Amino acid sequence: MRVVAAVLLLVSALHAGLWGVLRDKEPAPDFRGLLPSVSYAPFEGSAHPDIDNIPTVEKIRADLKTLSTMTRAIRLYSSTGGVELVPAIAAEFGLKVTVGAWIDKDKDRNEREIKAAIELARKNSNVVGVVVGNEVIYRGEQKVEDLIDMIKKVKGSVRVPVTTGEIWNIWRDNPDLASNVDFIAAHVLPYWENFRSDQAVDQAVDRYNLLRNLFPGKRIVIAEFGWPSQGYNLRNADPGPFQQALTLRNFVSRAEAIGMEYNIVEAIDQPWKFFEGGVGPYWGILNASREPKFAWTGPVENPDYWKLMTIALLVGVLLSLPILRLQQPTAKQAFLLSATANGVGAWAATVFAFWNGHYFIFGSAFALTLGMILLVPLVLIAMARIDEIAAVAFGRPPQRLLAKSKPVENVPENYYPKVSIHIPAYFEPVEMLKQTLDALSRLNYPNYECVVIINNTPDPAFWQPIQDHCRALGERFKFINAEKVQGFKAGALRIAMDRTAVDAEIIGILDADYVVDPDWLKDLVPAFADPRVGLVQAPQEHRDGDLSIMHYIMNGEYAGFFDIGMVQRNEANAIIVHGTMCLIRRAAMDMAGGWSSDTICEDSDLGLAIQELGWVTHYTNHRYGQGLLPDTYEAFKKQRHRWAYGGLQIVKKHWRHFLPGRSRLTPDQKREYGLGWLNWLGAESLGVVVALLNLVWVPIVAFADIAIPDKILTLPIIGAFVVSLAHFLSMYRARVAIKPGQMLGAMIAAMSVTVDGVARGRAGTDHRAHRLRAHLQGRPVQDVDRVPGVLGGRDRRPAPDRRRRADRLQQFPADHRDLHLRRRAGAAKPAVPGRGRHRHPRAQPHQLVPVLARQRDPHRRADWPAPGRPADPRRHAASRAERGQARGELTAGWLLGAGETSAPPSHRQRSEWIAGRQSG
Repeated sequence: MRVVAAVLLLVSALHAGLWGVLRDKEPAPDFRGLLPSVSYAPFEGSAHPDIDNIPTVEKIRADLKTLSTMTRAIRLYSSTGGVELVPAIAAEFGLKVTVGAWIDKDKDRNEREIKAAIELARKNSNVVGVVVGNEVIYRGEQKVEDLIDMIKKVKGSVRVPVTTGEIWNIWRDNPDLASNVDFIAAHVLPYWENFRSDQAVDQAVDRYNLLRNLFPGKRIVIAEFGWPSQGYNLRNADPGPFQQALTLRNFVSRAEAIGMEYNIVEAIDQPWKFFEGGVGPYWGILNASREPKFAWTGPVENPDYWKLMTIALLVGVLLSLPILRLQQPTAKQAFLLSATANGVGAWAATVFAFWNGHYFIFGSAFALTLGMILLVPLVLIAMARIDEIAAVAFGRPPQRLLAKSKPVENVPENYYPKVSIHIPAYFEPVEMLKQTLDALSRLNYPNYECVVIINNTPDPAFWQPIQDHCRALGERFKFINAEKVQGFKAGALRIAMDRTAVDAEIIGILDADYVVDPDWLKDLVPAFADPRVGLVQAPQEHRDGDLSIMHYIMNGEYAGFFDIGMVQRNEANAIIVHGTMCLIRRAAMDMAGGWSSDTICEDSDLGLAIQELGWVTHYTNHRYGQGLLPDTYEAFKKQRHRWAYGGLQIVKKHWRHFLPGRSRLTPDQKREYGLGWLNWLGAESLGVVVALLNLVWVPIVAFADIAIPDKILTLPIIGAFVVSLAHFLSMYRARVAIKPGQMLGAMIAAMSVTVDGVARGRAGTDHRAHRLRAHLQGRPVQDVDRVPGVLGGRDRRPAPDRRRRADRLQQFPADHRDLHLRRRAGAAKPAVPGRGRHRHPRAQPHQLVPVLARQRDPHRRADWPAPGRPADPRRHAASRAERGQARGELTAGWLLGAGETSAPPSHRQRSEWIAGRQSG
């Protein structure tokens, strides 16, 4: 513990040192006098002056009192709307005023402005000039001739110099305008010309000298020069408080040295100027609270430096404290976790700096708030993944994992509690299920039974052979045929519990396609000698992973969950129960209420309920059984959809048990489940949502000139993505024994189904979910099968993970893998039933035509024939026959063909064909 504490202190010290090294601090010329002039607008807040933003005398007086310590004069842009109060109050503080008359396309307003400006110049002796219009020619709101007429009108009415304010190139291109003003008031704003801040002063001096050369003898005033302290970059021009301070101090120094007349834009930030773009509100040398943004003497540095560093270090330390609770963490593990915590602290300080240094209208505040709400769980997920990297790469080996090489200790002699193994089956291939039962009959365990329940499968061809096979295997094997079962798989398992032996202490759950190792029970049942143990879970494994590249990739993706995530969750006693290969203490199951039908992930639901009661769970990563992978990528994706939707149902059902005092879950268990749900349901999808929000905001930034904190929102997304890649690659290399190519494919497969599965899971469009909602709402379940758009509408179909298999058993569906054979046989491409506007009827037996087919893989679910029917022998048949590679392994089969009228095969023919397959 001392070593860990020392590591945390070291990381915090390094973090503080980085803040010191990266501290922005640069020398700049000092300025101790008063500025000659600054632009002043007496408005505050985000309301536009034309709507509801009339300044008060008290506010103006307070502003000018502050400005009198910084400048000798102020420039105004209007003479109405409350601005007319400024000159008289400015005189109280000895400030000179350049009055402005706002000119636009509104003739009546222009007349009022000109009249008010003339009156102010006449009444106030501290008025030293009048500026008629501000960038009127640049905005195209007046013609040069008309503006000259206005200037002449004012010149004839006042005794002070009169001009107009325009960008320097407008003066260059309009010498007539220059000849009709008393002095040239040129605006030089290098930011809007895409110059870097370190180029701004040189560019301003160049523009000043250019105008002096073009108009010799004319008084030249740089009437606007400044740099924004916040906002988005304009190509090379980067705004920022540091850049603003350096630019203005360098400019003032140069201007004073060459005797330039100038006016700084502007005195105070104007939050209402969002119409000028993201930088519009941030040109002031004082913020909206009337506080200086920078000092005019000493080195330029961030005035909030110490505040931000304190926030970063404090957040880093707080997030590092849970490391002290870890069970014997190593120094390297603690270092990585603490470094991550301090990195999050630095990001938190950056977010605070943005929030504290910006003015928000509703749209930008909403964007930032929504982005932060989405980013917080994303950051937590990234931290959890780094935690897992640290534990696997630098931590100690798993301590709670049940290993085949290390038998359970302290087990009483002859401890063989009775185990009842339950196998629910629904339209399962007969031969496949027989293999499962045969494997169970070979278990190296003396005290067990097997309950097979065929549910909602009225076709005798699917259940009678299983019944006969159970009789042949002996009295250990019980058979149940339940034709009308409510509650899906959970309902079938409840029926199996009713037929379970009274003396059975442990319930085993097995899927119909799993061939188990003879030592399954012998190795894992001893864990139940500890009366606290309620559940033991073994991983899933698949025996058809080399069937195709797709199956090869899917098998690698599944392995990651069972060898990485489950192993780490087991250390916190927080494993996810995934149904098959699971052993559950009967007492624990009864206490948890048994199998529930109110979620479509009944196994995970029950496992969590057992853990909420305080039972201990164990996990082993040794493969004690092998099943079959989903047949297609579509089935793989549908499976993830069901898991995601079931996960949401479990969250909705159990979230109250995560509140204090509502269950016996430990803090570590709650943490694992909470982060696991976020990770499973939202990690990549949250990143996608935030990225999409950034993309949606692009046209708003481009056309509405409103900036949002793009770096604050984007950098965590990029960081989380990098962490995800590092997590995947490092964890697979450390825990999963697969080749790099399979690893890459697994990563692509995982990412490809995540967003789709989450989106579909949240939408809840799964057929089984529709049936579940109908069941819970008391509606007839069979009505759901006629809901348009639900997996084929009127076609009665099972859940998506079994849909393709059942279709294969009940008909011969159109399959992309044998499309070339159908076309060769003259068949048109049929649509998948239930998809598109036109539904095709099921294939009829009389549409079958004989072909030659290769002997199928007996371990592949897709290759099992439907009872009483020939198997679908089409895959690869034509290509192999064309190459003359029959070699005696081809046997007669049937292929879908269009327009064939041959009679359907008789029952005798089908039986003989199956017998030939089995004997061959």
